[in-house]
Amino acid sequence: MPIKSRENLIGAYAFLISIILAVIVGFVTVVLGNTQNTTQILTGLLMVLGLVAGYFVAEKNVQTFLFASVSLVLVSFAGLQGGLLSAAILGIPNVSRLATSVLGSLMFIFIPAAVVVALKTVFSLAKVSME
Repeated sequence: MPIKSRENLIGAYAFLISIILAVIVGFVTVVLGNTQNTTQILTGLLMVLGLVAGYFVAEKNVQTFLFASVSLVLVSFAGLQGGLLSAAILGIPNVSRLATSVLGSLMFIFIPAAVVVALKTVFSLAKVSME
């Protein structure tokens, strides 16, 4: 879906950069192993980008964003918990580790973004009801 207006350009670019970075973090974690400093810096950056992207979600897109982000977090969590077990059983451990790492990185983006959007929505509702 192309960006039709410039009202959420910063959020769109933050999400694009964070998704690309999540895939890179997945590859780095699998290829280099769990290097503590690199993984902590990159996941911290993912969380900051998720917060920025969540802050810039337009008010008209809040419901769609929350539905999509909660769905993605649930699917990622299910994939981390048991869905990828079949890949490990089939004897493809590197694919399983890569998918697990990328899904975990995506959760580092979407959980903070969903929390920011949900808090903005709650405060918006409280502001309307107090007037």
